[in-house]
Amino acid sequence: MTDRERQLLLRLRAWTLLFILGLVLSGATAIPLETELHWLVKWTGAESLVKSPASTDAPGWAVWLVRVRDALVETGAKHPFLAYGYDWLAFGHFVIALAFVGAWRDPVRNIWLFDFGLMACALVIPFALIFGGARGIPLYWRLIDCSFGVIGAIPLWLCRRWTLELEKLAVSAK
Repeated sequence: MTDRERQLLLRLRAWTLLFILGLVLSGATAIPLETELHWLVKWTGAESLVKSPASTDAPGWAVWLVRVRDALVETGAKHPFLAYGYDWLAFGHFVIALAFVGAWRDPVRNIWLFDFGLMACALVIPFALIFGGARGIPLYWRLIDCSFGVIGAIPLWLCRRWTLELEKLAVSAK
């Protein structure tokens, strides 16, 4: 293995690991959602902005955070089993992250995972815009959701490019 091949493999593994960790972290945050929203509302001061005497001037993001937090609290009290859907959302993230271990181990053989990930990242955008709109999610929040697809695509695109280069070097060495 040449120095360039070693460098590419190290770079590929580092960026693939970063992507895997991002999936795991993203999934893990879906489980304690109600707790996280309580913390986020408190940390941002959203509740004091919404419930102040001048609440008609409260920023839209603060109104939205308080509304979502209140809905989760109410739903959790009346129908706690619905949170099971978030548990499965987390599970999906964990399983996809597990699949990318194959790309971490042998990127050339498993380049299809980078293609799969890039397609999934691209599909985040229409999915968030269409279904978020249908569910009444504010545009700025849908754009935040879209950013996960854009940000996730960056390491995948780099890994795909480096994998193609690694494959080319391996073929030329034979």
